[in-house]
Amino acid sequence: MRPLRPFASASALVLASTALLIAGCATQSAAQVAATKSASTGGEQATKPKATPKPIPKGLDSSGALDPFPSTYKPLPGSTTAIVGATILTAAGEEIDNGTIVFAEGKIVAVGKDVAIPDGAKRVDGRGKFVTPGIIDIHSHLGVYPSPGVQANSDGNEATDPNTAEVWAEHSIWPQDPGFNRAREGGVTSLLILPGSANLFGGRSVTVKNVPSTTIQGMKFPGAPYGLKMACGENPKRVYGSRSRAPSTRMGNIAVARRAWIDAAEYNRRWSDYRAKVAAGEAAGDPPKRDLRLETLAGVLNGDILVQNHCYRADEMALMIDMAKEFGYKITTFHHSSEAYKIAPLLKEADICSATWADWQGFKMESLDGISENAGILQAYGACAIIHSDDATITQHLNQEAAIAMGAAARAGIPVSRLDAIKWITANPAKAMGIGARTGSLEVGKMADIVLWDRDPFSTYALAQIVYVDGGIAYDRTDPATHARSDFDLGRPSLEAKP
Repeated sequence: MRPLRPFASASALVLASTALLIAGCATQSAAQVAATKSASTGGEQATKPKATPKPIPKGLDSSGALDPFPSTYKPLPGSTTAIVGATILTAAGEEIDNGTIVFAEGKIVAVGKDVAIPDGAKRVDGRGKFVTPGIIDIHSHLGVYPSPGVQANSDGNEATDPNTAEVWAEHSIWPQDPGFNRAREGGVTSLLILPGSANLFGGRSVTVKNVPSTTIQGMKFPGAPYGLKMACGENPKRVYGSRSRAPSTRMGNIAVARRAWIDAAEYNRRWSDYRAKVAAGEAAGDPPKRDLRLETLAGVLNGDILVQNHCYRADEMALMIDMAKEFGYKITTFHHSSEAYKIAPLLKEADICSATWADWQGFKMESLDGISENAGILQAYGACAIIHSDDATITQHLNQEAAIAMGAAARAGIPVSRLDAIKWITANPAKAMGIGARTGSLEVGKMADIVLWDRDPFSTYALAQIVYVDGGIAYDRTDPATHARSDFDLGRPSLEAKP
């Protein structure tokens, strides 16, 4: 073993000790500096500058303009009015014989048997007549498939992709469609205008007040939520299967729809993350790119847009309910729903309305099991039943369509009262369109959307005498000045009452 050199070892020890001392001083100096800095500035965290997010250019913020085509609707002029002595079907559970309804400034102010009539109010004789809420058609294509029915005016189906959630029905509506005038003459005061059902996601619906207008903005129901038209079954698979692309089967329908919801959830997450970072003052980077298609679907996931789902068969409705549960959204209404009676308890449990016809079935395979008792069976189970049109002619007599469904139910041993049936064409569609707190029933504070009928509205012979929209006279059968005419309606004979 090589002997140690004492001098070298001592020297190394001194050098090592010196190095440790210097390191300790350096560490202490750094700590003192940090402490001093912290004491003088309140800590490094406080001095970190907050990230200033880049402003999102106008039109590129997904929540910057939720309704970029806002309503310009203005109620028709009206005056304080009392309809006296009529039978009133409130659609809120009451039938009032020899009743009076008073409305002023567009709102219902009183309804009942012993109602004080304000001084100066206009009195309308309702003896022998009936009063109901204005009829609401939850499934209409007026304006998007207007008359005259030519290809140049056929704007209801953007049949270019199974998912066209980015299109909005209001951008196709022609307000001069004479169908609006005919519907008004049948007592219709509000409508949900939908895109067609060629696509799994057909686009946004819009709610309108049925008043004459030269622009769609002048008809838009202020504050009404948008709807998303979805479809299942034969239509999407027929349209796209014939083009050798998905979906071509019912399983393809579900797969394509699920993929769309996955994309929408991810889009929602990206925007949520971005906004959370901005709110926290963190560096957020550039905002996600706006996507109109995903924006509509995200609106459904957020509960802002209501799902209006075209679906005939019971098994497919059950599948759509499961898909809604998977992605956390709610179906508001199944439209057409010919087999809703087969799953009435399920629909009641899920609080999903069924909009159907009185007796329009068997015209294609998926409607083969449609029955006229459909609405009555739903009513018997306590589910939400609606009678809709999907047709420019049926919308003119939805009251009588409800009567047909009533009669079919009665013959099957399912009694349906007038109090129930009136809801099928007023309160229930209002609920399913998200406007039930404002219209659809004759209750104090609600819009004065009212129809005076010459007799029981469920009579084959019933005619709407006066139609009020927000308290203004939109149609009076005896007053030609209220008989609106559009360009393609000028040659129509007058409906003025003959002596």
